[in-house]
Amino acid sequence: MSREMYNEIDLAKINLNAEPPTEEPARQYYFMAKCREWVREFERKNGRLPCFFTQTFGCQMNARDSEKLTGILLQMGFAETEEETADFVLYNTCTVRENANQRVYGRLGYLNTLKKKNPHMMIALCGCMTQEPETVEKLKKSYRFVDVIFGTHNIFKLAELMWRRLTENRQVVEIWKDTEQIVEELPVERKFPFKSGVNIMFGCNNFCSYCIVPYVRGRERSRKPEDILDEIRRLVSEGVVEVMLLGQNVNSYGKNLDTPLTFAGLLRQVECIEGLRRVRFMTSHPKDLSDELIQVMKESGKICHHLHLPVQSGSSRILKAMNRRYTKEQYLELVDRIRAAVPDISLTTDIIVGFPGETEEDFQETMDVVRKVEFDSAFTFIYSKRTGTPAAAMEDQVEPEVVKDRFDRLLAQVQQISARVCARDLHTVREVLVEGPDDHMEGYVTGRLGNNTLVHFPGDPSLTGTILPVYLEESRGFYYMGSPLPVAGT
Repeated sequence: MSREMYNEIDLAKINLNAEPPTEEPARQYYFMAKCREWVREFERKNGRLPCFFTQTFGCQMNARDSEKLTGILLQMGFAETEEETADFVLYNTCTVRENANQRVYGRLGYLNTLKKKNPHMMIALCGCMTQEPETVEKLKKSYRFVDVIFGTHNIFKLAELMWRRLTENRQVVEIWKDTEQIVEELPVERKFPFKSGVNIMFGCNNFCSYCIVPYVRGRERSRKPEDILDEIRRLVSEGVVEVMLLGQNVNSYGKNLDTPLTFAGLLRQVECIEGLRRVRFMTSHPKDLSDELIQVMKESGKICHHLHLPVQSGSSRILKAMNRRYTKEQYLELVDRIRAAVPDISLTTDIIVGFPGETEEDFQETMDVVRKVEFDSAFTFIYSKRTGTPAAAMEDQVEPEVVKDRFDRLLAQVQQISARVCARDLHTVREVLVEGPDDHMEGYVTGRLGNNTLVHFPGDPSLTGTILPVYLEESRGFYYMGSPLPVAGT
């Protein structure tokens, strides 16, 4: 873990007798200081610090949110633990699929048994699941033991909401339907000291017919480019060499700024940051991927040659029903343009099988796209009804056994192609960012190529965070075994 601080604010110097500030983030630092007083009192009474446990469900944006939540809790003086028996348990939820909600309800039932044995235990729930009004009503009615419930738009208010729970001694529920407010200037506890996600925008305007995200994450809101650049410079000064620019659809970045700036324009500015070695981004919607962005990737020395470009289906008829706003032919033509500009690009994708009305002919169109594009990897999903989306009400839901058969055939095709495509760099030297010791082989480390493929090679854990030339001597389908080369000057 690596601490990331936007403002070196000394909590001890905050006047806790004064009224809370109205401006953010000063207001949240005030409540962090308030909560820290409670932590000290807890420690005095119990002879130990209160501990917390967080669990993240869902996407990389949720993971980045959890780094913020962890940073706030650590700043308040809590100690982190990997046990759900902690004094404070926080679930950052996902609601893309309804079974994700059921998993959380199951975990809450378990926590309830723990809380009965440990009455001072606090439980909090946040994230996409809590943005659904019916979920909040269910929690308020049947899960009264959950202490704090908040959503995606007010993640930054954790300290204030906790203080309310501690002082009001009742369930605290605060859900914002939408917001224009962006508060990023708070402590963050990063999982890796050498790489970091950076939020560049929030929300989504696409309304794909199967997707709940626009309803729970709200409309698109772009951060100011100067704030993004300042954050990346600060990260680089703390030892970060790789950043992942995050958004539900990064290609839409900048449309709502006072001074519009394209995503490609932002990338040009990010690339100029001295000391930054690698730039990644996700997710890209095919309908918004511009020729300008392709050109920037072609010319760049820092943007990784990896593009996650969800296709979802190969059938133009199904794509229209999904409200994806491109056809199979347009997607394939886009891939051709990308590959013409960046021949060694690694393309990954998302595919949904069994969307309402999908026929065998539609499915074969998807298989055709998989064979023509030859994706490095694909995240394949069986369609499941998502209450609250237009697709859930569509007729012609496909029989589960038919969907399962198609899914198995698709997965076999994807894996066969991936094993071959991922071996294309065999017997070449490539730069690898070392991510840490290998979990399975003593004396080895694990790293990633620019195209995101894993490489295992002999090395010491002290290499973590460095970028090294590695000879790729053996391909094992989805990863390489390699040998490090001497670095010039060493």
